[in-house]
Amino acid sequence: MSVNSILQTGMQGIQNATQGAEKAAREIVRAGTETSSSPNSVVEPIVDLQLYERSIQASSQVVKTADEVLGSLLDIMV
Repeated sequence: MSVNSILQTGMQGIQNATQGAEKAAREIVRAGTETSSSPNSVVEPIVDLQLYERSIQASSQVVKTADEVLGSLLDIMV
């Protein structure tokens, strides 16, 4: 696996998690505006939002580590 593909994997993870977080946020807003919504209807999107936050953090760490490895390889080659 190359550093480039690792970077792409990390970036894709960030993009996917961002889209999921936006969807969860829309569901939270929708649950807050519906008059007949139960308190349970907002719990799942809140949990999802937290999971997407962790996914973004993990993917960001993948990108950071790949960047550091690439920098180290460049230092060795120069």
